[in-house]
Amino acid sequence: MPAFVYEAIVPGGGRTRGTVEAKTRQEALALLGRQRLQPIRLQQEGAAAPGSHDPGTSAPSPSERQMSEGQIISFTEELADLLDAGLQLEGALRMMEQRSEASAVKAVSESLRHQVREGISLSRALKVASSSFSDLYCNLVSAGEVSGALGSILQRQVLYLKKLSDLKARVVQALIYPMFVTGAGILLMVLFVVVLVPQLETLFSKSPQSMPLITKLLLWTSRFLVQWGWMVLLLLALGGLAFWQAVQKPAGRLWWDQARVKIPVAGAVLEAAFYAQFSQTLANLLGNGVTLLQAMNLVSRATPNTFYRVRLEKASEQVSEGYSLSRALRQVGGFSDTFLDLVAVGEQTGELAKALDKAGARYEKEMDRRIQRITALIQPVIIVIIALVVGAVVYSIITSIFDAMSGMRKSL
Repeated sequence: MPAFVYEAIVPGGGRTRGTVEAKTRQEALALLGRQRLQPIRLQQEGAAAPGSHDPGTSAPSPSERQMSEGQIISFTEELADLLDAGLQLEGALRMMEQRSEASAVKAVSESLRHQVREGISLSRALKVASSSFSDLYCNLVSAGEVSGALGSILQRQVLYLKKLSDLKARVVQALIYPMFVTGAGILLMVLFVVVLVPQLETLFSKSPQSMPLITKLLLWTSRFLVQWGWMVLLLLALGGLAFWQAVQKPAGRLWWDQARVKIPVAGAVLEAAFYAQFSQTLANLLGNGVTLLQAMNLVSRATPNTFYRVRLEKASEQVSEGYSLSRALRQVGGFSDTFLDLVAVGEQTGELAKALDKAGARYEKEMDRRIQRITALIQPVIIVIIALVVGAVVYSIITSIFDAMSGMRKSL
């Protein structure tokens, strides 16, 4: 029976090493779980670590094939179904290659089949076939190859990718209407001030009575925009370009990612979205046989928010030193006490993956509630603000028109 060398964290937070005999990697993980050990490294004796590459082999040149998020989900789902139906990997890829329509999925399947036929593992072939496959995706496939459960891991990956895609779609959908209403209101006000007000200025100037202060401000704004509007647009464009270049630098990106989390109302949604994605991703990795340390490293690289990524990298270092996950996250700071308590409970019960999955579902529901509140609140607020501004402009114009007409009648 194969022997697996492991390094794991004990419930008290210390670290232990040893070997365990099991038929498969999944069985070895289950045995360690029953001993309430959280593995950070698990490797079969005499075998290379999952995802490692032979230094003596030259890596193929990267491919330029690009796949959209929907195509990656379609590819994963189709491959998982074919493997579940009993086909071998090369046969499943051949069937996907024989589809009639020309698409990125067909091209990637063809590239993968040729590489697999030459003896290259699927996890290594994925990066060569398309750069759209993330390190997270490739390492999950590698874990599936080592454990012999590639089909089931791909099925779980499909569910995770669909959940993540739905999460992003809901956030974007919640912002579409407020952005549209805001843009339409701004455009309406600019056209009103730049086009309509100058036509009424001649009438106002003929009035012997002095104009109200609000009308004077409106006319001054109209003249300024007509004369210097191009300069305002140019400065806004230059400011936006300077800001974009600043946030591309590491220090600027870190500041902006931290500032976004602290934005009132919207920051809470971004925070809940991070906790949901982090929890579900880490639970998916741990549930598929990836060790805690490797999973933390993968999640750190896959986190787009630099503010959280830096903290996850520091937490990974502490996990490698023997700290439990909850203690490491608490040490680096920046994580809510509620989330840390949920992680600690999972460690104490030896069911960290399940606890993280429940935490992810909880924060996903919280994110949905926050989005619904923002959507319900922001729409009437924007409409009220636009109505007040438009009402003030219309009131000043109508008042000035009546004053001008009244003054002209008295002068006749």
